[in-house]
Parts: sequence; C-alpha cells; structure tokens
Amino acid sequence: MRTEPSPGTLPAREHLPAGHAGTPVLDVVIPVYNEEKDLQPCVLRLHEHLSRTFPYAFRITVADNASTDTTPLVAARLAAELPEIRSYRLEQKGRGRALRTVWSASDAPVLAYMDVDLSTDLNALLPLVAPLISGHSDLAIGSRLARSSRVVRGAKREFISRTYNLILRGSLQARFSDAQCGFKAIRRDVAQVLLPLVEDTGWFFDTEMLVLAERAGLRIHEVPVDWVDDPDSTVHIVKTATDDLKGVWRVGRALATGSLTLDRLARPFGDDPRDREISGVPKGLARQLIGFAVVGVLSTLFYLVLYSGFRTFSGSQIANALALLVSAVANTAANRRLTFGVRGKGGAVRHQAQGLVVFGIGLALTSGSLAALNAAATEPAHATELAVLIVANLAATVLRFLLFRAWVFPDRHDTSPSTPSSSSSPSTVVAAHTPAMPNVPPTVPAGPASPVYATAPRTPYGTQSLYGTADAPYNHDHDHDHDHPPRNGNGYAR
Repeated sequence: MRTEPSPGTLPAREHLPAGHAGTPVLDVVIPVYNEEKDLQPCVLRLHEHLSRTFPYAFRITVADNASTDTTPLVAARLAAELPEIRSYRLEQKGRGRALRTVWSASDAPVLAYMDVDLSTDLNALLPLVAPLISGHSDLAIGSRLARSSRVVRGAKREFISRTYNLILRGSLQARFSDAQCGFKAIRRDVAQVLLPLVEDTGWFFDTEMLVLAERAGLRIHEVPVDWVDDPDSTVHIVKTATDDLKGVWRVGRALATGSLTLDRLARPFGDDPRDREISGVPKGLARQLIGFAVVGVLSTLFYLVLYSGFRTFSGSQIANALALLVSAVANTAANRRLTFGVRGKGGAVRHQAQGLVVFGIGLALTSGSLAALNAAATEPAHATELAVLIVANLAATVLRFLLFRAWVFPDRHDTSPSTPSSSSSPSTVVAAHTPAMPNVPPTVPAGPASPVYATAPRTPYGTQSLYGTADAPYNHDHDHDHDHPPRNGNGYAR
C-alpha cells in the first residue's frame, strides 16, 4: 500500500503501469557529433533490440550537437522512416547540454542515454531501467568497473578510468564505481529537480549529476556491463580529463562552502521508511549513544585522574571506591541533562539514587577485577592496575547505558497523536507517516484513451503532468538552458 508523501516532498516513487502505450515509458537519447557513418546502423540496431525485448513503449531521440557533416540529414531520415525515432538539433556542442535539453523536453517518465557507438552490450538496457520503472531507484548507471563486468579496452583507457574514479572517491567521497560510462538512466521527476543544479554542459555532466544525487540521498542503481572499446572514438582524452578535473575542483569547492542547495533534494521522493513514526520502536537511540559515549569518555578520564590522586595516600580498593563515587555523581548529572534531555530539578534526587545503584554495580565489577588481579599477582604494577580498570570500566559502561535507558531515564512519551487509540490492539505495529501534504489529489486512473498516467499530485514545484509540461516549469539558472531550437508539436526539432 502506498503511503502519503510527507509535507514538502515530491510524490513517492511508483511502479509505472504497463497500460496504454500512447506515450513512451522510455526515451533513449543518443548525443552525436559528426557521426554520419555510424549513426544509422547503430540506431537501427538499438531500435530492433528495443522492439524485440522491451515490454513498454519507447522512443529513441538523436540529439545532434552542432554537427558539420550530414549527421542531421541522417537523423531526419531515420525519424521520417520510423515513428519511434525523433531528431533534435542543437547549435552548440556539449554532451551535457544535449542531455539537459532533450531530457527537459521529454514526456517519458524514464530517461536514458547511451553513446552512439553502442560500446555497451544492449542486454544491459532492460536491467538498467527496470529499477526506475518499478520505483525502486532514482538513477541507474552502467559500470565497467564492477567485478562481474566484462570489458575489452586498452591499458591507457583502463588506467585513466580507474584513476579518475579514485580521484572522485578521494576528493568528493563518491561511492558509485563508474562515473563516465556512457550508459545511464534517470526518472523524469528526479531529473526535473536535479538538472537545474547541474552546471556542466560537457563530459563532466554525468559526474556532477551523480555526485549531487548521491549527496542528496537519492538511490543510484549500478548494472555490470559488457563493454568493448571503440578504437575510432573521437573523444579527446587529455582535454576531457582536464575539464573533468576542473569540474571536480568546482563541485568540491561548492560542497565545502555549502553553496549548493541540496536541501531541495534531500529525501524528496516520498515513501522513505526513515520518515515514518512506528509505535514500539525506541526513538533517539543514535543520539543517546553519541551523548553517552562523549560523557563516558570524559567521565573515564575524570575517574582515572581521581583514582591516581586517591591512590597516593590510600589502597587501590579505597581509591577505586572514592573515584567511582565522585565520578558516578558527575556522570549521572551529565547524562541526565545532556544524553537523555531531562530538564529541571524534578526527580533529580531519585535519579541520583538510582544512579548510585548503578554505581554499586559498577563498583562490584571493577572491585572484583582488582581482587582477581591481586589474587593473580602479589604486587601488580600501577600500569597493570590501570589497564584492568579500563577494561572493567568499559564493561560497566555498557551496562550503565542499558540501565540508564531502561530504568533511570526511561522514555515516558511513547504516546503521540499518531499512535493508535486505546481500542487498538497493543501488539499492533502501525507505520504512520508524518501529516500528509494538504490538497494532494489521488492519482487519476488512466482511461481507455488516456496515457499511462494522467496528472501527478501537486508538488512544491507545481503540478507536474508526467506526460506533458508543468504549469509551473523550472527556470534554469544558466543561460545555455534556453537555447532550444524551434520544436514541433511533440517538443522535438525536425
């Protein structure tokens, strides 16, 4: 069952139904520049593969990057011969510019792109887009560096690719394995929010999009691919590598200074289990563990200082008891205020009394450890005593946290407005979302003559039609986003 989206989020990811095929579910974009020889056989091969294996309606869009040969004529001829093929002409070069332009104009809910040489085996295309169609993932990439990938290419390209990905991992903390494989897909609703934040218009476009998506918490699915290097590739390796390094520096600096508005993207697509309130599940455990650990480290240091001071004029047992008593009082007070957030003086005496009981358990544990040490060695060294006490205190610390959480400072605020009424069974676990976004209409079911989807729910960015234009379209921040050529009724240039 689909849960309602949280306030301020976009609609939840949903499986795209295999209904009316009037509007393509998948739009595969092929950016090209002066590819008059390879364009026709590669596009026909892709078209044949999709027609034979893809269970949804599809479209292939040739995005011409200001070619100076007969590439535009070849693309136009293909578009005229096959209804599933469209052509789009841009007067400026740049793979990123081509993808941004076509993806922004497309009405398909899943957008993909691949290189014209079809270096990637096409059997990976359905596994690439399936997680996006099902609603499981937001983006998908082909990876040549996965363990099960089978790649044929020269040593120079292999070295450059692996070095580049190591740079991304070291500088931008990227966790995806292959940034530059020309085989990627993205959901259209994700692209509408993500693309306005991507500045690059060239080869770094892929990397920047993936880094921003990953930092925003979007789910990226990786598909191992079979990939054969194209020996006739026209990519200028040195220039591309230089531009990529400049892009890494720019994005890294933007992330470090906080100039990227990633809060717009953080967990935006609805049904995130981390946003649910589930009765019977303790809250704040991670925060309490961190607070208790910080207080515990400081208390242990305080205890060791006290023990060393008391040990100068008393035996080990007396020094241990005095140091534990003083540090336990301070530890209980600090945990009461900082770890478990108890304010005011109410219950302070009771909490200290219960804390002394916990102290007694810790005293028994540490004293027993000292007794065992003295039984094993007549006169143990002072350093040995400290080592034994540290180990014993670590065990006592774990026990202290459990007792503090369950007995001294229990959570007495389990009942909330979202908790079921008393008439409900107490053993029932209810997953209740935070209050739903107001004025969110249900998804309109597709009629017999309607597209797969009708109208998506209203979002903070306007009402988005999955197969049409938005009533509040995005305003890109960059001038180069507005250099679209004239379009026909479908939004594509002929």
